[in-house]
Amino acid sequence: MEKLKNEELQRLGVDDFKKAPKTPVVLVLDNIRSLHNVGSVFRTADAFRIEQVVLCGITATPPHKDIRKTALGATESVAWVYFGSTAEAVRSLRNTHRCWAVEQARGAVYLDAFTPGPGQPYAFVLGHEVKGVSQEVIDLCEGVVEIPQAGTKHSLNVSVAAGVLLWDFWTKTQKKSPAGAAGDRE
Repeated sequence: MEKLKNEELQRLGVDDFKKAPKTPVVLVLDNIRSLHNVGSVFRTADAFRIEQVVLCGITATPPHKDIRKTALGATESVAWVYFGSTAEAVRSLRNTHRCWAVEQARGAVYLDAFTPGPGQPYAFVLGHEVKGVSQEVIDLCEGVVEIPQAGTKHSLNVSVAAGVLLWDFWTKTQKKSPAGAAGDRE
């Protein structure tokens, strides 16, 4: 095996990214305090070509140097919007998306058992680094999906949780891998 050069990856430019079909997912960031986490979520959202990132409450918005540091330009490709409250954002999204919180809760569905409805758009709420998704927001969601963990810590970093969630959703909903994806490599 030989490592690919960047020009061999055949990545989309920003304009082409904006025109390209999107994975039917919106990530809702519920009061995320770390700007590096916000930037990392944008970068992961770009990788899976999702519809939008919704920034809520105390979550910082682009442009900001600390978001830019980890987003590496993804704030230019991924659509985003800001809401003053996460509850307001979820109420709005319930009209067009199935809204699920990503949290540890009684009655939660483990991620491996979560089956997205075919062709249906989803909004996933990711919570504050310490407090998680607020109960008010959980109550507004259709359900809760939980990423199982077996270690001593009580949670994953929010940007890591976004990556695990999007990878799982993407693999469950994609009919084929896009041109240039790892499955197409020789």
